[in-house]
Amino acid sequence: MSGIKLPGAEIYLAQLIPMNSQSILVPKISTLPVHEPRARAIVRWLVRKNIIKEELTTCGRMGNRMAYALADGARAVVLHPEALPFNEPVNGLEIIYKRCIYTPAKGFLEEAGCPGCRKEVGEALFESLEDWMPGHTDNFICPLCGHEDDINGFLFLQACAFSNLGFIFNNWAEAGFKQSFIDEFADWLDQKISWVKVEL
Repeated sequence: MSGIKLPGAEIYLAQLIPMNSQSILVPKISTLPVHEPRARAIVRWLVRKNIIKEELTTCGRMGNRMAYALADGARAVVLHPEALPFNEPVNGLEIIYKRCIYTPAKGFLEEAGCPGCRKEVGEALFESLEDWMPGHTDNFICPLCGHEDDINGFLFLQACAFSNLGFIFNNWAEAGFKQSFIDEFADWLDQKISWVKVEL
């Protein structure tokens, strides 16, 4: 997988990958239990809805480029079906099963707020990722008021996520997901999810 390597984990920074866009759906939890079986259930659901094709093909970008290609049913779950990348060689769903950070590529400000004291804690929070990435902790403690929560429980001005599971829809960002699809996806994961939109 392309990205910046750090001990025990990897930051997924989309600007390192030469594509046009990505829509990334990530559960808002650092360590999702039984994440691989849950991901397989999501894939089966997406295949049943004909959103993706069942067989892996070389329509991805990372590693061996194997991904689940875009299928006709995807038109029903996006706001702009005409923007789906049916004729693009990179149009598939890739799933990341290891601890990663997902952020927008351009203009990410690394700003975060504490839900306890409502103060800006972005600098300290993003510095704490050195402990989060190798799995030493899932939590961040506000240095101002002591509020502690999973790092995903803090307030971010721009969508980003920190998890051991991520669903990368390559070149789907222009199409935009319908809220009903985001909600159903979250129901399948039994977690709130973050939708990280990446324009390259």
